[in-house]
Amino acid sequence: MTETLLEAKGLCAWYGAAQILYDVDLDVKRGEVVALMGRNGAGKSTTLKALIGMLAKRKGAIGFLGQDISKSEPHVAARLGLGFVPEDRRVFTDLTVMENLEVGRQPARQWADGSAAPLWTPERLFKLFPNLGEMPQRPGGRMSGGEQQMLTVARTLMGNPYLVLLDEPSEGVAPVIVEQMAHMILALKAQGVSILLSEQNMHFAELVSDRAYVLEKGQIRYQASMAELAANDEVRRAYLSV
Repeated sequence: MTETLLEAKGLCAWYGAAQILYDVDLDVKRGEVVALMGRNGAGKSTTLKALIGMLAKRKGAIGFLGQDISKSEPHVAARLGLGFVPEDRRVFTDLTVMENLEVGRQPARQWADGSAAPLWTPERLFKLFPNLGEMPQRPGGRMSGGEQQMLTVARTLMGNPYLVLLDEPSEGVAPVIVEQMAHMILALKAQGVSILLSEQNMHFAELVSDRAYVLEKGQIRYQASMAELAANDEVRRAYLSV
């Protein structure tokens, strides 16, 4: 049986008095890419923030690698090996590419069976992101949006995560970068990294994902394999078309 890395049951979340998520159940298994799909405002980013612990008000059960993180601060989840790539990138603009990567560095990790988990170094990341390899000394503030997006992902990988929460990776970047992002996700999966990505671009999600959950107004309305979602016009029209 494939090992479940991340599991949420009955996850609810609020911004102030406004409830955004209602009893969300989801899980991500080892070596799997799962897409969290839905229109703008459906609750995708809120789900990722609730899982990592960035929201002051949340309830429900969240387990990661068998540990309860439902009341943990984000740094606790990060130290356990849960990576988070926010939609707004948040690179350190005054630091160089290399310095940004060093900020994210964490020790090597092992799986429960003692085998080595993926280990990332700047050299390995520059193979995955050749653009970054060409500008190791460039300050983060002097990079394009797509390059900053790559740098944020690379910095997260320096923490050697078992699983990465990836928020809207294809949003607002050039098509060529979107293609590179798809290659990158498939390369990560091949290395054994699991990914939960929030996404509204159906084509992009189809390229990289094994399974999908569809959110509407903070509730999961549909879940299936990515192929089943791609073939279901009715569900896509109801919850994904703009």
